[in-house]
Amino acid sequence: MVNEPLSNSSNFSFITAVLFWCSLVVVSCVYLTIPLITVFADVFKVSSSQAAWAGSAFSFAFAGGGLFFGVLSDRFGRKKMMLSGLLLLTVITPLVGSVSSFSWLVALRAIQGLAASMFPPSVLAYAMEMFPIKRRITIIGFISTAFLMATIVGQIYSSYIVLFFSWSYIFYILFAVYLISFILITFIAKDATLQSDGSFFSAFLRIGHIFKKKGLPLCYIISATLFISLVGFFTTLGSYLNSSLFGLSHQDILWVRVVGIIGMLIAPFDGRLVAKFGIKNVLWCGLIFAGIGLGLLGLWPNLIFLVSMSVVFIIGIAVALPALISLIGHIAREIRAIAVSFHMFMVFIGASLGPILSIYLINHGGYLFSFEILAGLLCLSLIVPFFIRLEEIRS
Repeated sequence: MVNEPLSNSSNFSFITAVLFWCSLVVVSCVYLTIPLITVFADVFKVSSSQAAWAGSAFSFAFAGGGLFFGVLSDRFGRKKMMLSGLLLLTVITPLVGSVSSFSWLVALRAIQGLAASMFPPSVLAYAMEMFPIKRRITIIGFISTAFLMATIVGQIYSSYIVLFFSWSYIFYILFAVYLISFILITFIAKDATLQSDGSFFSAFLRIGHIFKKKGLPLCYIISATLFISLVGFFTTLGSYLNSSLFGLSHQDILWVRVVGIIGMLIAPFDGRLVAKFGIKNVLWCGLIFAGIGLGLLGLWPNLIFLVSMSVVFIIGIAVALPALISLIGHIAREIRAIAVSFHMFMVFIGASLGPILSIYLINHGGYLFSFEILAGLLCLSLIVPFFIRLEEIRS
């Protein structure tokens, strides 16, 4: 059901801006701890592999929670789920900054991940249901851009704060950010009238329907590999630039990450590319760009070349992600909300595995080895669209 106010041009622009902002600040929380691995290792006297669990615990909880709460939003409403997530984040986030033991840090990050997981699948389903078809691809493009920018903005934010304050202030400041976001969603978001059919558990039984849609399970292979590669790339890049080969400071690495945002600005225009060239062709193009950029990254230890290839890689991801979400929506049709929730689940399973895999690859084969294996995963995912028939994605 589309509410009439969302068809109004000024309302559309304002609501798009609010949903973009809230998506950005919620998903940024996934990536806060990537630049803090060495900080946590020093503060809590743990290894780098152990310190990486401050991010992975959040991501695993975020992935599982996204599927669970995405299904529940079918029953209780998108707005209620978004508000619940933001309220819980407002309460839990400052507690993360107050811990004095690493075990408590990991535990609270996991709880924080569950709270944050209520928002992304709900906001995507909200965009699909509450906006006219002609504006739906645009709003999904902006939300996808927020998800992508979060991968860098979260790192930039935490890197910047830790330069001037202790790591705890990263979470104290976010308390105010989430409180403001909660207030914004309270007053601007409207909810469609939901028809809850069946029992509480019947909603979860519908998850099985996504595996009956031809081609849909194959899309989730790409969902996972995209974010294994993306988060693995950021983890490897930070370690690479901090190594003796480059010896960049945290502030220098911060600026390298900022440049990557340039590549993400193409995502809101993905709808036009899809309309002109087709979903599968745009998806292929994005995966090819990402694979080339990532594959070439470690071949020449030159900073300008490395930054340039990073932008190429991120452009590829920015092109591929909205196209992938559109592809999932087309195939899923009547179970679109659950299908998108499962996409988010696979995305953040990938985000959870990314830092663990990249640190393992660095320790056992070096930086070039890590970049090439991650690029290889993207190249393998290029095969997947061949098995999705075009007639299955026509509206």
